[in-house]
Amino acid sequence: MNLRQLAEKLNLSQTTVSRALNGYPEVNETTRKRVLDAAARYHYRPNYRARGLATGRAMSIGHVIPASNQPQMVNMIFADFIAGAGEVYARHGYDMVISMVRDEDELRAYRGVAEKGAVDGILVHSPTCDDPRIALLSQLEIPFLVHGRSSRVRSDYSWLDVNNARAFERATRHLIGLGHRRIALVNGQEQLDFALRRRAGYLKALRDSAIAPDSILMRTDEMSEPYGHVTASELLDLPDPPTAFLASSVVPALGIRRAIEERGLVMGRDVSIICFDDRISYLPNGLEAPIFTAMRSSIRAAGRRCAELLIDRIARPDSTTVTELWEAEFVQGQSTGPAPG
Repeated sequence: MNLRQLAEKLNLSQTTVSRALNGYPEVNETTRKRVLDAAARYHYRPNYRARGLATGRAMSIGHVIPASNQPQMVNMIFADFIAGAGEVYARHGYDMVISMVRDEDELRAYRGVAEKGAVDGILVHSPTCDDPRIALLSQLEIPFLVHGRSSRVRSDYSWLDVNNARAFERATRHLIGLGHRRIALVNGQEQLDFALRRRAGYLKALRDSAIAPDSILMRTDEMSEPYGHVTASELLDLPDPPTAFLASSVVPALGIRRAIEERGLVMGRDVSIICFDDRISYLPNGLEAPIFTAMRSSIRAAGRRCAELLIDRIARPDSTTVTELWEAEFVQGQSTGPAPG
């Protein structure tokens, strides 16, 4: 069945049916539901190639990955985000275009895909605090959305982010409330905006409790299990070791736990851990009960929502920018307890 036949069965115009299927906001919900139900009943499958020719769209969304970030292609967090976005792209008939480029060619790659019309929109990953991609994409006048924020960029742009500062402030306060004073921060790479916000939340909680920050307890690197293990091993061997760790992901938290257990200590009794839990599909924080006390926000859900917001911007290019700030959920696990002694 083609679009014309579906429209005839519904006694609606082809334009109305097309807009209902593609999520245009001007179609009321009653009509949209009627169209979607009929499409399912008659097994209607849109011809995306024809739709692209008719609308002048490429029916593709771009993701540009520089060489220095290529390890994230096998990173579980990035993979889950892409999986969530991909679910939405497929539902709306969009292809995902991932371009791997040298670092020095990254801005040129954004300009190239925009000027060639190779994609209809771009999803920007891992923003820095003063990210030049935002100004460039605004000049190119291509729909784009940033997963995260760029602290020093004052221009108007669309983004979705987690309130990282508040999440880490809350996590640090929880540990302070348990009596911990030597709290280590095992952070992500601090050229990235999210990690700077997390450090800011951690420091604010310490200052508010009149605890002097100790630079030796603050580490930053790519969020891997070996990074968590090496860092925790070094810190636990100090003359005055931390009694608690705040980790930027469940992945380094696993390495921290390994270092704790290698020393014959018990997580949650001798040393506490709170981590940020992205609710990774292939690395759940426990099954029936959480292993780690955590600040939780699903990265897969973020991928879905970013894709939805970007597709809406593509459909309505003259709409105002949209921003969403998600609050992380506190989850009590088995990894925290009162400070020893």
